Amino acid sequence: MAAFIVANDGPMSGKKFPIVSPESVLGRHPECQIVVDVGAVSRKHARILTQGKRYFVEDLKSRNGTFLNDKMVQAREPLLPGDQVRVCDVTFTFHSGEPGEDLSGRQNTLAGKNLGTVVIDELPNDTSSVTQKLDVSTSRGRVMLSSSPEAKLSALIEINQNLGKALSLDEVLPTVLKSLFKIFVQADRGFIVMRRPDGAIVPMWTQVRREDSVDTIRISRTIVTQCMDSQQAILSADAATDERFEMSQSIADFRIRSMMCAPLVNSDGEAIGALQIDTLDQRKRFQLEDLEVLASVAGQAAIAIDNARMHDQALKQRDLERDLEVAHEVQRGFLPDTPPDNLSDYAFFRYYEPANKIGGDYYDYVQLPDGRVAILVADVVGHGVAAALLMAKLSAEARFSLAVEPDPARAVNRLNDALCRLPLDKFVTMIMVVLDPAKHEGVIVNAGHMAPLWLKADGSLEEPSEDFAGLPLGIVEGMTYNQASISLEPGDLLVLFTDGINECAGTNGKMYSIDRMREHLRHAEDRNPHHIGQRMIDDVRQFLGDGEQDDDMCLVCFSRLKPAPSTLAPEATDTDSEEDPPDKTR
Repeated sequence: MAAFIVANDGPMSGKKFPIVSPESVLGRHPECQIVVDVGAVSRKHARILTQGKRYFVEDLKSRNGTFLNDKMVQAREPLLPGDQVRVCDVTFTFHSGEPGEDLSGRQNTLAGKNLGTVVIDELPNDTSSVTQKLDVSTSRGRVMLSSSPEAKLSALIEINQNLGKALSLDEVLPTVLKSLFKIFVQADRGFIVMRRPDGAIVPMWTQVRREDSVDTIRISRTIVTQCMDSQQAILSADAATDERFEMSQSIADFRIRSMMCAPLVNSDGEAIGALQIDTLDQRKRFQLEDLEVLASVAGQAAIAIDNARMHDQALKQRDLERDLEVAHEVQRGFLPDTPPDNLSDYAFFRYYEPANKIGGDYYDYVQLPDGRVAILVADVVGHGVAAALLMAKLSAEARFSLAVEPDPARAVNRLNDALCRLPLDKFVTMIMVVLDPAKHEGVIVNAGHMAPLWLKADGSLEEPSEDFAGLPLGIVEGMTYNQASISLEPGDLLVLFTDGINECAGTNGKMYSIDRMREHLRHAEDRNPHHIGQRMIDDVRQFLGDGEQDDDMCLVCFSRLKPAPSTLAPEATDTDSEEDPPDKTR
């Protein structure tokens, strides 16, 4: 797809600059692809990037900034046909398009945006009448051929067939204009404009019959706006003498003798754009039956544009789903499947389920050089892509902080400072237990997270760190976190979790609650973390019912195993007899 920009003002006014490389740099430096020799322009001021059929503009940290449609470019922004790019006092208009062929196969019909600057003319908002108007608001997609000759009928059938095959706007728009030029042999120029969600009128495709007939197409904003707002097709049999257009620069400059404009009305009854054709030959003016045909074509074109947009949206959704699936696999790679090998006296269970493909919950087992293991569970505020990216950063920073700082609390201090320095308006809650498997002790640091549930071997339940939890990570730099130690006896079990578990809402609107988690632990039949964790998750799922999971869920359970009972026979004594050997199955 050919693309270029045209200078609208300054010393280069009217000059065209083709966009032919993946990166076109604008600036004063002579090596720039687009040299803008103006004093206030930086040596390398901005660049236009090409990615397939898409174009983007990006500021290169220039002194005076780059503006897209009068808004400063802060990051990479997409370029659309008709967009205005301003570099200091020089404004460029962006065009993209590709040459088309007429129906005879010769290159004497020019389509696309290689016609020069497309100017949107303003007209006074008067109420003068045009020659004919045709209401299309209630006739979308209906073919009106009462006065059309067989040739026009044949062309309309061909249009329907061609539009049925078109799957993108780049196919639909030129197909419409090419077909109109076949139906209306007197047409000299044609264009299609679309209305953006913000109301701006954007030229999307233009076509002329002769390449040397015009270098610039001017479009009357008033005409196309009235056409769309009223949802009426407009015919002016002699535009040059029509009172409606007596102040139109586009009519005067190009001696337009007759023109037709029809709205593009989608299936929801909204005018999404307009198409217009005109002629310079006063002997071949458009008639009312021509307007009926144009309105019919506009109805079919609007349907095809709707379909193309939905197809494009479906492709984007498919690509997004693929990207999310890849991101899901990448994120899973940050999360361990098994605990470290040196924890033979401990058993673990972990559960992780994001609300979407990717999420902001996090857990990890970090092996420390002295044999200790840090067990972390964290929750990045929010979920989705942004939370997942911060989770990845958290994973790297947590491992680094624990590697350089052996003291758990000071490691969390360092981690908090690192996250505070990020230019993000997000925070992280985290609970960390640094387990010493040799001493069977755990050091707990809490950064604004729910306290772990500690089910002891004797059946009692405690929540250590509830009284000394600090602020979440990433809020206040220089924060000092506290820590507490606990001793784990055989049969003790700890449950670490995120609020997606306890705040899970059932179909009745009530939350699952930490109280329900406590009751679940109090009635546990054993201390097997897999049994307890899986039963709790099953209970959460049953509580959720047919409701939608609206937050990420993470649960980590671990317990100190009880010593296995000995299966060896006691040493023989004088009272043992061979006739009555000890029972080796106890």
